[in-house]
Amino acid sequence: MASQELIRKLDETIENIPDFPIPGIQFKDISPVFLNPKLYEEVILDLVAFSKGKVDAVCGIESRGYLFGIAIAVALDVPFILIRKKGKLPPPVISEEYDLEYGSAAIETREGQIKPGQRILIHDDLLATGGTTEAAAKLVQKQGAIPAQFSFLIGLKDLNGKEKLEKFNADIYHTLEY
Repeated sequence: MASQELIRKLDETIENIPDFPIPGIQFKDISPVFLNPKLYEEVILDLVAFSKGKVDAVCGIESRGYLFGIAIAVALDVPFILIRKKGKLPPPVISEEYDLEYGSAAIETREGQIKPGQRILIHDDLLATGGTTEAAAKLVQKQGAIPAQFSFLIGLKDLNGKEKLEKFNADIYHTLEY
């Protein structure tokens, strides 16, 4: 869906930081996108085009999923719902645990903010292994809603995150793929 021009601009803007946060990782620094309001607006329009008329609310995953997710929700004129790390939201909350490479973690959302039957777009800045996004989709399902779409600025194809999300039978979109 993204135009070749948008992809080119993003490729020129996003910085590749080698060996961060650990040796062997190529970190994709999206922060330069926010220095260019017109480019940011183009990204939002691209992500909105994917979801227009197809969702009832947007859930953003802490914290970088908020950077685009709120603007997507505003443009779609639908609610924005925070998905946060455990212990960051006041009760009552709904939680979902998921496995990390070493140990586990949990994410939460406020009880009652996701309504049964709602079609939910789950947004984050980057799709890597898909573990956090999968947990977010399970969190949506626990509340009787439908994880209808997943969107990301960047998808990392070699980490197989997309395959982990396919079981939800939802549309999956990323503006860029590396």
